[in-house]
Amino acid sequence: MANNRILLVEDDQNFGDVLRSYLEMHDYDVTLATDGAQGLESYKQGEFDLCIFDVMMPKKDGFTLAKEIREQDQDMPIIFLTAKTMKNDVLEGFKIGADDYITKPFNSEELLYRIQAILKRSQAKADPREEVKEFSIGKYHFNYPLRILTYNAGEDDEEQNKLSPKEAQLLRMFAVYMNDILPRSEALNKIWGEDNYFTARSMDVFVTKLRKYLKNDENIEIVNIHGNGFQLLVKAEEEA
Repeated sequence: MANNRILLVEDDQNFGDVLRSYLEMHDYDVTLATDGAQGLESYKQGEFDLCIFDVMMPKKDGFTLAKEIREQDQDMPIIFLTAKTMKNDVLEGFKIGADDYITKPFNSEELLYRIQAILKRSQAKADPREEVKEFSIGKYHFNYPLRILTYNAGEDDEEQNKLSPKEAQLLRMFAVYMNDILPRSEALNKIWGEDNYFTARSMDVFVTKLRKYLKNDENIEIVNIHGNGFQLLVKAEEEA
């Protein structure tokens, strides 16, 4: 997987160099510009996953730069850096659409965690599969918002199950990854909030429950991929 690309615009060259080196040590691909005008040119010439802008800069301040970038890309994540602590500046940053705002001096590790959190949110949002709310799974229809799993046996014979919130979340992830491997760690972090022995055992229990819900269709199987995760296999009827 390619490194995430960050556009860092900071007029203090020494501070900018240090911050760029720190981020590169943590596997980010960083482009550094030293004023707002140069920052805009760098943005136009490259492709970025996140922007970090100092607020007070020559030629073009960070707020103006952010507004111009927002005109081109409404979803670009932006973090503002500033030595100011005035409430109006913070409000101005969020009004423009800042994803976060950090005041100098700051802890570099804190900035790193904020970057990771913002990228995780924006990349999840960017996945078009995440927008799907209803799924066909073999002879089943799954309505995720209502948490209803319907089995259609034909001849107007339907069987419905109302799933618990976690059952629905897990089935939705299986449906999104249908016939592909769903990494165990991804499901645990998204649904349970952490990946450890206890949450993994809990997930196993929920997988067993989903197998029971889906048992009426012999073309459906949830397979354990040892050391990796699970796979919701749905065979086409002609293959069965």
